[in-house]
Amino acid sequence: MKKSPKEKKKTEQSFPMVTIQLPVYNEKYIVERLLNCIEEINYPLDKIQVQLLDDSNDESLELASKKVAEMQSKGYPIEHIKRNNRNGYKAGALKEGLNTTKGEFIAIFDADFLPHKNFLLDTIPYFINEKVGLVQTAWKYTNENYSLLTFLQSFGLNAHFTIEQTARNTANHFINFNGTAGIWRKQCILDAGNWQSDTLTEDLDLSYRAQLKKWKFVYAGNIECLSELPVTITALKNQQFRWSKGAAQCAKKNLMPVWKSHSCSLTTKFMATFHLMNSCIFPAILCIALLTFPLFYIKQITHSFDFLFRISPFFSLSIGIVLFFYAVTFFKNQKINFQNLILFPFYFLSFLSISMALSIHNSLAVFEGLAEIKSEFIRTPKFNLQNHTHKFSENKYATEKWSVLTWVELVCAFYFLFSAYYCYYANGYGAIPFLGMISFGLIYLFWATMFPALKYNN
Repeated sequence: MKKSPKEKKKTEQSFPMVTIQLPVYNEKYIVERLLNCIEEINYPLDKIQVQLLDDSNDESLELASKKVAEMQSKGYPIEHIKRNNRNGYKAGALKEGLNTTKGEFIAIFDADFLPHKNFLLDTIPYFINEKVGLVQTAWKYTNENYSLLTFLQSFGLNAHFTIEQTARNTANHFINFNGTAGIWRKQCILDAGNWQSDTLTEDLDLSYRAQLKKWKFVYAGNIECLSELPVTITALKNQQFRWSKGAAQCAKKNLMPVWKSHSCSLTTKFMATFHLMNSCIFPAILCIALLTFPLFYIKQITHSFDFLFRISPFFSLSIGIVLFFYAVTFFKNQKINFQNLILFPFYFLSFLSISMALSIHNSLAVFEGLAEIKSEFIRTPKFNLQNHTHKFSENKYATEKWSVLTWVELVCAFYFLFSAYYCYYANGYGAIPFLGMISFGLIYLFWATMFPALKYNN
């Protein structure tokens, strides 16, 4: 029975055309899993278009081609778009794919993400407001409990989604598209100047350009999307380097337009500044750690800087704010019981220790970003691992190796331990926990890098 024109119009309004973009590059272990998940999405097939934006140059290209052909044979509306180059990396692939999109809305998922079947049905209603340009959803993780390293990553990322994104969005400040698990209004992307590849965080860059054009963003924390966390230190460092450098690049590119904007409140401008410059915390931590010993040494000899040391306890109070910040997040995502009450201090201190230890690596990234030094977009390898019984040693993408920076981190670890000892001698007891934590974090990074690297090199 044919639908009346009125019913047909209502259906078109209820189910607008959506394009799903899947940017992938050498994802042998997860590309089929991704496509299987996309195939299960609950949405009218005549209102959906899927683009597999494939820059791969290994056997994953053939695996993807076979799966796409299988889906097409069943009438699924999917296209396999292959490029002969990686111009613009992920941003370039998304921009090229956008040229042939049919959808009014563009959903984007990285290769390791597994959207639930009602993802589109849950997110599309937010676009009833024609000013909404993006709906970002929350991340959850398939391998959160794979190791201490993956759990600590989720510990930090959960705080970003549970508190940072929620608070900024509730207060009508700028938030950011997290690069995946979000859906854009196509007109918003075009109005903001389309995808641009002059930063390593094209998602953050486009987010700010769009919101400066007065598009409204929505953070839908009630909608969750599973993903995979890096399981090796090298993979984590690559990801952190890209995020830190990209944030610095975006700060240099977008801070001035933010402050020149007449549509942003003063509070929003300050919040945007803190947001864009958040990676600058790493050079600050590194400078404090490096200067602690010489400052205490000069103080012992000349009794200089007494004023700084008298007010320093005031700044140590900030640890209470950080503790509260992560405690709220942790107990919102975990059960409140005796075991977790005991474990939280361990997780909190371990997270701080490793985060501070990454300050050397990430400070280099920030410097490169501010100095406009170009570098390749290095993907984060995925392994499709859910528990510790699954090993990554035979994974072809697990190319663990050490560098000069690995040894620099070890030297710094011993320097900071020496600084802690000197602080004890100079009665600077307040600096000892900070120096001890960053030292043990650096030793952990060295150990976690060297032992897998030795195995692979052998």
